[in-house]
Amino acid sequence: MNPNIYKLSEMTKEQYDFIMKRAELDITEQMKIAKEVSDDIRDRGDEAVLEYTAKFDKVQLTADQMKVTPEEIEAGYNRLDAETREAIEYAYKNIYDFHEKQLPEEMWFTMVDDGLMVGEKTTPIVDVCLYVPHGKGSFPSVLCMLGIPAVVAKVPKIVVVTPPNEKGEVDDAILCAAKIIGITEIYKVGGIQAVAAVAYGTETIPKCHKIIGPGNSYATAAKRVLANCIDAGLPAGPSEIIVLADEKADPEKVALDWMIEAEHGPDSAALLVTHSRELVDKVIPIVNRQLEKISPKRKEFIETNLTTYGGVILTDSLDESIQFVNDYAPEHMEVMTEKPFDTLPKIKNAGEILLGDYTPVTLCNFVLGPNAILPTGGFAKTYSSVSVQDFLKRSSVGYASKDGFENVREYAYRFAKVEGFDTHGLAVKERK
Repeated sequence: MNPNIYKLSEMTKEQYDFIMKRAELDITEQMKIAKEVSDDIRDRGDEAVLEYTAKFDKVQLTADQMKVTPEEIEAGYNRLDAETREAIEYAYKNIYDFHEKQLPEEMWFTMVDDGLMVGEKTTPIVDVCLYVPHGKGSFPSVLCMLGIPAVVAKVPKIVVVTPPNEKGEVDDAILCAAKIIGITEIYKVGGIQAVAAVAYGTETIPKCHKIIGPGNSYATAAKRVLANCIDAGLPAGPSEIIVLADEKADPEKVALDWMIEAEHGPDSAALLVTHSRELVDKVIPIVNRQLEKISPKRKEFIETNLTTYGGVILTDSLDESIQFVNDYAPEHMEVMTEKPFDTLPKIKNAGEILLGDYTPVTLCNFVLGPNAILPTGGFAKTYSSVSVQDFLKRSSVGYASKDGFENVREYAYRFAKVEGFDTHGLAVKERK
């Protein structure tokens, strides 16, 4: 396998734009289908959800089978092997501790002038739907990354939707994670029908005000179509990573970590960004050697990735490499430089920043604690990772005493007069 190798200073505009764009999916056709399916589910409820589950997921369910029972959760927890249960319990602790630190004060006040007090009151959102995908496997880590901050935020109603497996069941690892987190309301539905069901509500599936979590192009299309009905959270598309390395980096570790996100699928993007051609020449043979140790499917994904949206970006200096990182704004990035903590302040745009030789994305995806559901496609320039804040809302609070009102009324009146709002002005001018 010979990956793309681009010399940044010699890239054509077309090459540069292609790398920056990633696998930006045109989901026009999916949105047409999403509109038809969503309208049908709005009109026919459970009946339509079950029909589309049979059509898209090839699973026949009845309405009373859609909701996972407490007995199913308990049985899945007990069936799961002890080693996997232990790993989920360990991840739960670290993820909980990390997100607990994000909790703001429930209420704060400050005096902005004599008799004028302002502040904020923070409360959890009223409900949330967590979307946990299934198509390429079981993803208990996704439920942990979504469910734990929702629990920390004390959201009173947490709903999970996840596509059923071929047996019409939810995978044991998901059920185990739900039990450990303390989530009890789970529905066997995915794709367009899941998004539409929680956007509108059906006889069985409750309407929710927000849905959050990664999904396939059809789930993404449904979120766009239903954006006026439900808050769809941060944009999360195909996975991407930049490994930023200098001439001191260990080629073995760089090779291993460069492949991590590339195995997610052929539309992912894995870039090695470095100013050291010598490092690149050492890394590529190691990657080819490691490819022989993995499954044919994952090997194909990586080979496709590194010859399309991924590859090597060769720069003239570490500073130029850092500038490329900030322009690209990757979902995941690893800093494998001689002094990673010196590099850290220079990184401005990244969903997550992992430092040093012993912090592969694998740790953060599963057990380290920080949230692994991150903005993709360059949205790390304006969006953050999923956090407790996604499950909280703030209300501004203000108070003026009689004396405070007298001190400020004239200023407020002047604004009302300039902006032409008569009753705004009357409310302060004629107040006794």
